Amino acid sequence: MQDRFVRRINELPKALADALIPMLGEQFSGHLDAQQVAQLSKASGLESHSLGLALLPIAAALARPPVSEFYVGAIAIGSGGDFYMGANLELEGEALFHSVHAEQSAISHAWLSGETQIGDIIVNASPCGHCRQFMNELVDGQAIRIHLPSQPTAPLAHYLPYAFGPSDLNVSTPLLSKQQIELELESDDPLLIEALDHAGLSYAPYSQCHAAVVLETFDGQSFCGRYAENAAFNPSMLPMQMALSSLVRHNRQFSDIKRAVLLESSKGKISLVGAAMDALHAVAAVELEHIVVDPV
Repeated sequence: MQDRFVRRINELPKALADALIPMLGEQFSGHLDAQQVAQLSKASGLESHSLGLALLPIAAALARPPVSEFYVGAIAIGSGGDFYMGANLELEGEALFHSVHAEQSAISHAWLSGETQIGDIIVNASPCGHCRQFMNELVDGQAIRIHLPSQPTAPLAHYLPYAFGPSDLNVSTPLLSKQQIELELESDDPLLIEALDHAGLSYAPYSQCHAAVVLETFDGQSFCGRYAENAAFNPSMLPMQMALSSLVRHNRQFSDIKRAVLLESSKGKISLVGAAMDALHAVAAVELEHIVVDPV
């Protein structure tokens, strides 16, 4: 079991803890597939949503909040019943807008894993306005059920009435919808090819700045992030923050980063290079490679 879970495991019911411990090996990064969820449910006697609430201490253990020292965990439940954990991330010494909220982390985890719809969000603190707006960008966002400890379950529409969302800006394919933008790049560099693939899957209906970040570690592993825009603009999730969040979920250190690439479309109305460089230089002494490509 990873060290970051040692203290947290004692906050779980014993039957659940005993069943979960074998799953918390070195490769665990916050994902429980539907079969594992079923095993844990059977062992603990807890149904899916109660199980998710009981597992929140494990999700919160994924957090890295050096500014607030407030650990928030969240779990997004995919359409097939998989659990995707996420946690808050703050960059030490940097402006607070660089932070990743737990709900964003969990949702991006599900998105990077190929999920196209999220029905439930389980979180250990009431979603802030930023997160409510971010969730509203998703497919059927207003219907997503929010589960909180000691609170009745309610749809996002309860927490965000009279919401402003994609349809108000004439966007009919919201975040998590299957869509791909064709971008052109001739390269045999695996990192650039990976960045190109993720940029094509990014969500940028307002600025057309389809973009992705790939971080490579010294042992050759890669961690990706895609741009995820929001109708309210400010709650958009930047690809560098998504990639850093993924790296932390996988229990890696910022000092492990060897190489960083930002690839973005030449047709974007904005550029993410400045924000990406700021976030990267806050955590690693690595220069950002900035690649601009044309749509096909």
